[in-house]
Amino acid sequence: MIGSLRGKLLHKQPPTLSIDVAGVGYEVEAPMTTFYQLPAVGEDVFIFTHLAIRDDAHLLFGFATEDERRLFRTLIKVNGVGAKMALTILSSIEADEFTKCIKEGNTERLIRLPGVGKKTAERLIIEMQDRLKDWETDSSIKPSDSQNKSHNVFAADEAISALISLGYKPQEASRFVHAVSTEDMDSESIIREALKASVK
Repeated sequence: MIGSLRGKLLHKQPPTLSIDVAGVGYEVEAPMTTFYQLPAVGEDVFIFTHLAIRDDAHLLFGFATEDERRLFRTLIKVNGVGAKMALTILSSIEADEFTKCIKEGNTERLIRLPGVGKKTAERLIIEMQDRLKDWETDSSIKPSDSQNKSHNVFAADEAISALISLGYKPQEASRFVHAVSTEDMDSESIIREALKASVK
């Protein structure tokens, strides 16, 4: 089992990043909450990981904190929730807020998350309440505020592609991105604001 990776960040394009560990390149899928905390390409990075083994692939998922990984592992145990939906949920709502929704049985907030309908929301609440009852509300899963970025002329297109990979329809992704993007925003900032707008 690969529990963590420490190495040089080679590439990051949501939802995928690449890390060079002693000459071996690992491709990792991660939620946006992790992307907000990544350093610049070429710098050293450390992430917690979860390895999923399928018949047709070995998939590695990365997380900025152990709490984030724990929530991902709890999500994929829910009937009907796969890794892709779990990443989308983690990308669309902070862990503390999600946990609060589960504990309070707030289906109205949950169904505003992409890919989560009423039945799925109810299933999340039923199956996760006991598993999250000891969750601390001061979780460290928060977007980083320190972001020194340069303007990327392809930022909007990158943001749209990222939202589509998270489960949004192309038309929805384009609408959310163009509603929030400005010329001085990079792709990660656009994605963050678009995700916030999509669940209001």
